[in-house]
Amino acid sequence: MAKDYPIPAGFLECETEVKKSRFIARVAPVSNRDDVRGYVDQAHLDHPDARHVCWAYQIGRPGAAAEAAMNDAGEPSGTAGKPILNVIQHKDMGDVLVIVIRYFEGIKLGAGGLVRAYAGAAESVLSQVGRVIQPALEDLDVDMGFADEQSLRHWCQQHSAQVDEVGYGASVSATVRVPVDALDLFTAFCDAHKIRYSKKQ
Repeated sequence: MAKDYPIPAGFLECETEVKKSRFIARVAPVSNRDDVRGYVDQAHLDHPDARHVCWAYQIGRPGAAAEAAMNDAGEPSGTAGKPILNVIQHKDMGDVLVIVIRYFEGIKLGAGGLVRAYAGAAESVLSQVGRVIQPALEDLDVDMGFADEQSLRHWCQQHSAQVDEVGYGASVSATVRVPVDALDLFTAFCDAHKIRYSKKQ
């Protein structure tokens, strides 16, 4: 059975400096790739002159994340995204994105120095952000007629469920993340609307 887990309470930013390079770390709660893209795009808009905008995230329960990814954004491979992700994974926190924005001021840090600097920036922001408990979610694949999509989205808004990965073909397919304590309500809703559903593999 899925379990509740901690997630960031909200957005937070803090800054560290290493040998005159500025490292601006941001943390935010995310539930899908669109959330991640939105925060990364905003970081580029906020800091158009930054040399690097590196990031890592994991979605789902810590230790059993449904999805995780990282990006070195032009830094030497393994020196930015991986250390950020390593810190995230040691913090026992899910649904979390950390972005580290670097302004380079001419002093090279070397590979080891970069790893320490990015890990330190991630550690600093994750140590300061508050935590809230995310109710355990069950991922379900659904398949429905076009007329049912709006009803499904409305139900999800009312019951703290999330609609992800929507696809349109002969019918509408989607992944729905439903709080475990609302699963019976969700299956009853689907049965009433003849919406097909199955546990995500």
